[in-house]
Amino acid sequence: MAFIDSAPDVSIHYEELGEGFPVVFVHGWAMSGRVWAFQRELAERFRLVMPDLRGHGKSTAPAEGYAFADFAADLVALFDRLGIRRGGVVGWSFGVQVALEAYPALAGRLSALVLVGGTPKFTASEEWSFGLPATEARGLALRLRRGYDRTMGEFFRGMFAEGELTREANQRIAHEIVIPRLLPDPGAVAATLDTLAGGDHRAMLGGVRTPALVIHGGRDAICPPGAGRFLAERIGGARLEIFDGAGHAPFLSDPARFNRLVGEFLGEVALSD
Repeated sequence: MAFIDSAPDVSIHYEELGEGFPVVFVHGWAMSGRVWAFQRELAERFRLVMPDLRGHGKSTAPAEGYAFADFAADLVALFDRLGIRRGGVVGWSFGVQVALEAYPALAGRLSALVLVGGTPKFTASEEWSFGLPATEARGLALRLRRGYDRTMGEFFRGMFAEGELTREANQRIAHEIVIPRLLPDPGAVAATLDTLAGGDHRAMLGGVRTPALVIHGGRDAICPPGAGRFLAERIGGARLEIFDGAGHAPFLSDPARFNRLVGEFLGEVALSD
């Protein structure tokens, strides 16, 4: 079991597999590094680092400190402590915005960005139609207070589009990811949800110069597909892959395609950089 201390009161747990070009996988809100279980096969070609964000998984849940800047500082500390001088980041959902927040500090060390099911701005506004209404986040926070375990289960199931998962895929996800996972600290989840609802990283996208691959589910009900297209359009040279029929977690519902695309992209970057 591996940890790094990223702040006086914060220890970040991470799992490390494989050798070669290092790639840090950053999970989404209310999840943990275990959500990348189906991507472990990539360790045959790359050095995979899968941390738990603060307040999630086995990482420390401090009483405060859940701004995007705090999560980004943890990611930078992980790069520093593991001696990653040239590598990639795969971010999913909330992890996309954590990666974007950390980008200015890591840009000189990043050779690849993979942004999965992400958005630069979670909450819709008058000039941003690719988000969810602010009432969605407030309603979710209320449901969490009333029934934490039940609401977390409902949120996870809501990541998948109707008919997206076969019976076999559903059983595999349940046995390898859902059942063994540790539910995050309720206070951390609530604070992180507030951060997610208030974040806006649109203005910094034009400054991203790192080769990027954007992957999005065509039926994503949590981060609408338009948000993924916006990311790809605003990041110069970014590639866009839409998984038709997939919801918010295409790396779980179609891991074979996801791993192939990500492996090919990372391989190209590692060879050319």
